[in-house]
Amino acid sequence: MKDLFSFNGQYPKPSEKEIIPILEGEVQKVVYTNEDETYSVVRIKDKTSKIVTLTGPLSGVFEGQGIKASGKWDKHPEHGQFLKVENFSFTLPKTKEGIERYISSGLIYGIGQKRAKMIVSHFGEKTLDVLDSYSSRLSEIQGFGKKTIESIRKSWQEQADKREVTIYFQGLGISIAYCNRIYKRFGHNALKMVKNNPYALADMVSGIGFIRADNIAKNLGIEHNDQKRLFAGIKHTLNKLAEAGHTCYPLEDFIKINAETLQITPDESRHSIAMASEKNVCIVDSIVANSLNGLFIFDPLMRNSELQLASILKTLLRLKSHKGMFLNNIAPSDNEKMTFNSEQNEAINNIAVSPISIITGGPGVGKTTVISEIIRRAVKAKLRVYLSAPTGRASKRMSEATNFKAQTIHRLLKWDPINKEFIFNQNNKLKADLLVIDECSMLDMPLALSLFKAIRNGTTVVLVGDVNQLPSVGPGNVLKDIIVTSICPVTVLWQIYRQASTSKIISVAHQINKGKLFSFAKEDSRKLSDFYWIEQEEPEKVSELIIKMVTERIPARFGFDPIKDIQVLSPMSKGLNGTFAINEKLQKSLNHKSTVSFNYGNKFFKAGDKVMQTSNNYDKNVFNGDIGFIISINTDSRTFIVKFDDRMVSYDFEESSELNLAYAVTIHKSQGCEFPAVIIPCIMSHYIMLQRNLIYTGVTRAKKLLVLIGSKKAVSIAVSNYKSVPRYTSLHNNLMSQA
Repeated sequence: MKDLFSFNGQYPKPSEKEIIPILEGEVQKVVYTNEDETYSVVRIKDKTSKIVTLTGPLSGVFEGQGIKASGKWDKHPEHGQFLKVENFSFTLPKTKEGIERYISSGLIYGIGQKRAKMIVSHFGEKTLDVLDSYSSRLSEIQGFGKKTIESIRKSWQEQADKREVTIYFQGLGISIAYCNRIYKRFGHNALKMVKNNPYALADMVSGIGFIRADNIAKNLGIEHNDQKRLFAGIKHTLNKLAEAGHTCYPLEDFIKINAETLQITPDESRHSIAMASEKNVCIVDSIVANSLNGLFIFDPLMRNSELQLASILKTLLRLKSHKGMFLNNIAPSDNEKMTFNSEQNEAINNIAVSPISIITGGPGVGKTTVISEIIRRAVKAKLRVYLSAPTGRASKRMSEATNFKAQTIHRLLKWDPINKEFIFNQNNKLKADLLVIDECSMLDMPLALSLFKAIRNGTTVVLVGDVNQLPSVGPGNVLKDIIVTSICPVTVLWQIYRQASTSKIISVAHQINKGKLFSFAKEDSRKLSDFYWIEQEEPEKVSELIIKMVTERIPARFGFDPIKDIQVLSPMSKGLNGTFAINEKLQKSLNHKSTVSFNYGNKFFKAGDKVMQTSNNYDKNVFNGDIGFIISINTDSRTFIVKFDDRMVSYDFEESSELNLAYAVTIHKSQGCEFPAVIIPCIMSHYIMLQRNLIYTGVTRAKKLLVLIGSKKAVSIAVSNYKSVPRYTSLHNNLMSQA
C-alpha cells in the first residue's frame, strides 16, 4: 500500500489537527473499501488540482463523484498526510474527467465506459446539461441510434427523479448500488422509510445487512440504545448463528455474543433480549435432550420450522399403509451380477417396512447399487418414483448412476416467482409414490421443511446420505437429528465393493473416517495413481505448488482441463492458501487472455471465469453452490451472462455480489459435488478448521484424482479431531417429545 496517503499540497500541518471548514473536489480513485462498506480511503482532486487523500465512512462514494468534506488532518507514519473526514456531502461533478466517471458509474442504463467517453468527448463540460434538456443531440454522435438515445434519455430521467434522494443516501454512507436497490424496493417512499427505520433495510434489501444499516442509523443520529437498534442487533446475531448452522443457541452464550456485536454490556444485552422475547422478536425456551440442557434462544421462524418438521415426520411414520409396501410383492433381480450383502438387503427391505427409512455409508459401499434396485422394484410395482438431491451436481450424478431422472429439490417443488413460494406445498402435494432423496447430509432445516410439507400421506420416503460428512451449509442437522432419535429404520453400509477397493481415494477416505492415518509413502512415479500426497509445510510453497499443479502438472500428466475438471478445495476462505488468494492467482494464470472484465466493490470478474452462486436466487432458478462460467460481459448495459450446465442466466453488475470466483472453493461449499480432480491444502495455518469430517468431506469430492498437499502434523491433527464444532438444533428434542 505504498503511497496510499500521498499528498502534494500545502494544507495545515498534521500536528495542528484543526477542523477545516470545507474541502471540495472530485473523486479520482476509491483506493479501499472494507467488506462492510463502512470505511473507505479515497483520493480526490481539489479545486486547485491537488490530489488529497480522505479516509472515513465514505462508502457511498464512487469515481467521478463531487464531494465536500470537513475533518481533521492527520499523518500516517508510512503513507503520509490525509484528511480524517468527520462530515461530508456529495455534489455533481464539474470537470470532463469527473463527468465521464460519473455517467459510466452504473447510474445510467446503456452508458458504459466506451459510450461515456464518446459523449463527454463530444459535449465536454456541457454533458450533464445535454442529458438534462437536449438528449436528442446525442444523435450527433456516430453510432447513437434512436433506440439507444431513447434508452439513455429514459434512464437519465429516471435517475434525475431520484437524484436528490440518491445524493442524500450517499451522505449516509450508502453506495450507489444500494441506493438503486433501496429505490427499486421502496420507490418514492424510500427516503421516508430509511429515516423512519434504517434497520428494516437489513431484512428488506438484499446485501445491506445489520452492519451497513447500523452505520446508516448512526449517520441519522439514532441512539446507541434505541429499541429498534437493540432488536435489529438480536435478529442479526441470530442470523449470523444460523449462517454457522445453528437453529438455536445457549442463552448465556448468546447474551455475550450479542453484547459484543452491539457494543453494550451483558446486562443490557440480557434486558434487550427480555424485551425482544415479549415482542416475539425472539423466543427463549428450554431444551432437555441428549447433551443439550438449559435455556436456548430461537428465531421464531426457525423454532416454528423445527416444530413443524417434527410433527410432519411423526405423522408420516404413524401411517399403517404406504406405497413402499408394494415392493414386498416384487422378486429380487435375477441378474447374477446384482448380488447384495446383508446390510444392502436390509436397506431394500426397509422400504416395505416403514414410510421413512435412511441409508447411510461412505464412498464405495454400494449406496447407488441399492438405490438402483429399489427403483427397479418400484417401477415393476408401477409406483411413481421421484429422485432428488439438494444440488444440481448431486442430482445430475444421481441420474447418471441410476439411469433414472433426478432433479434438485428446488426444481422438484417448483418455485413461483410471482407469489414467492413453492408450487408444491402443504396445499398442493407431490404425486410421488416413492421419493428418494440423496446427499441428505446437505439438507438444511428450511429446505427439509419445504420438502416434507409437500409429501402426501402414503408416500414412501428414502433418505440417503453420508452422516460422517460435514452437516449442511444452512441451519440445522436434519439427517443426524433423525438418525439419533431412532424413529425410523436406519441402515449403515460398511462393506466396500470389490471394484471400489482398488481406489486409493476410497481407501484414504475410509481410513480418515475411522480416525486412521493413511500412508504418506511416495507413489511410484512410473505408474499413475488416483491419490498423491505431497509433503510441504511452508504456506508460500504450498500456494506455488497448487498453482503449478492446476496449470501445468495435472493437465500434462492426466489430461484434465485445468478449469472444468480440476477443483481446489480449501478448508478456509482467508489466508495465503484460502480460496480468496488462490482464486486471485488462478484467475490470473488460467484466464489471462480474457480482456473483457468489470469491477464491483472488491470483486473483479472476467469473461470466461469459473464462478459459484453463494445464495439461493429463486427468481433466477439458481441456488447456493451452483457452479457456472461467465460467457459474456456487456459493460454498456452493465450485465453479464453465466452458463450453469445447460442454462444461461443474466445478471446485473450489482447482482455479482451473489457470486464468487470458483477456481477454488471451501470444502463446506463443495458438498454434494464431485470433481474429476481435487487438490486440497492441509497445513497448520488452517489449524482452527482441522477436523476429521472436514477433511473426509473434501477427500470424498474427488472422483478420479486426489492430491493432498501439506504437513503430516496438520493431517494428523485433522484425522484425530473427531469432535466437530457443536451445532445447536432442537429437531431431535422435538422428535423425542412429540407423541
